[in-house]
Amino acid sequence: MAAAAAAPSSSPPPPPPPMSPAPQAASPAEDRRGGRAPVPPYVKAAAGSVGGVMEACCLQPIDVIKTRLQLDRSGAYRGIAHCGTTVVRSEGVRALWKGLTPFATHLTLKYALRLGSNAVLQSAFKDPGTGKVSAHGRLASGFGAGVLEALLIVTPFEARSPLHLLQQQKGLSPDLLRYKGPIHCARTIVTEEGLFGLWAGALPTVMRNGTNQAAMFTAKNTFDIVLWKKHEGDGKVLQPWQSMISGFLAGTAGPICTGPFDVVKTRLMAQGRTGDIKYKGMVHAIRTIYAEEGLRALWKGLLPRLMRIPPGQAIMWAVADQVMGLYERSYLQPAHM
Repeated sequence: MAAAAAAPSSSPPPPPPPMSPAPQAASPAEDRRGGRAPVPPYVKAAAGSVGGVMEACCLQPIDVIKTRLQLDRSGAYRGIAHCGTTVVRSEGVRALWKGLTPFATHLTLKYALRLGSNAVLQSAFKDPGTGKVSAHGRLASGFGAGVLEALLIVTPFEARSPLHLLQQQKGLSPDLLRYKGPIHCARTIVTEEGLFGLWAGALPTVMRNGTNQAAMFTAKNTFDIVLWKKHEGDGKVLQPWQSMISGFLAGTAGPICTGPFDVVKTRLMAQGRTGDIKYKGMVHAIRTIYAEEGLRALWKGLLPRLMRIPPGQAIMWAVADQVMGLYERSYLQPAHM
C-alpha cells in the first residue's frame, strides 16, 4: 500500500490558470489615469486669443484712463470720471478708444502665449503617477507664463507700441505726436536708445506679469473647484456666467499686489533717453515716487485697474472656456460612459 501510495499519479497535471487579457492602450481621449485627455496647448492658446479680442473691444476706455492717471504728476485729473470727461472734452470721444487696433492685436498674441505656455508648463510640472499638478506647480507654471509674455510681448510691443504711445500723447493733431506709427516708433527707439530700449522697464514688467499670472491661474482653478465643482480635465463645461464669476474673482488679487510694479513700469517706459532721465531703475523709481508723491502714489491707477482687469478676465474666460468646451465636446469623448 505504501509503495502504491508513493507511486506517481498517472493523471495529467491541472491546466494553467487562464491568462488575463493584456491591457489595451489608452485611447487618444484618455490619459494614463483613465480620465480625459487634457485640452492641447494650441487649443488653449486659440481660446485665449478669441477671448482677448472681446476683452479689448469692451474695456479699452478704462485702459486709456488708467494710463493717463498713472502719468499724471501735476494732479490734472481729480479721479476716474474727471479724467474721462476731460479726455472727451479736449480730445473727443475717439480718444477713449485710442490704440484699439494694436491693443486687440497684442492681446491676441499675449493671451495665446499666456494660456499656451501655461498649459505646456503645467504638463511639465504634472506628477508622473497621478497626473495632477500641485499648488506649487500651478504657481510656477503661471509665473513662468507671465515672465514669457512680459519679455516677448508686453515690454517690447505693448508699452512701446501705438497702444500706449497714442494713449500717452495728448491731442489729435499728427504734429503733436512724436511717433507716427509702429515702424517709425521702433526705428526711433532703436536709433535713440539702442536695441535694448525696446525692453525699457523689463524688470518691473516681469515682476508684475509673473506675479499676476501665478495668482490668476491658481485662483481661477481654485474658484472653479470651490464654486462649481469643476476640476481641470473632468469634461465639465462651465456656463459663461460661471466662467465670468470665476474669472472676475481671479482677476482681483493681482492688481492689489502688483500696483507699484505697474506704476513703475509705466513711468520707466514713458521716459525717453534723449531727455531728462528721472528714474534710473525699478528700485530708484519706487524710492523717488515714494519720496516725492507719497506711498499712495505707488498705487496710482489702482481703481481703474480693478475696473479694467477683473472685468477683462471675466470676459476673456467666459469666451475661452466656451471655446475649450467646444473642443472637448467635439473631439474628446468620455473615457467612461
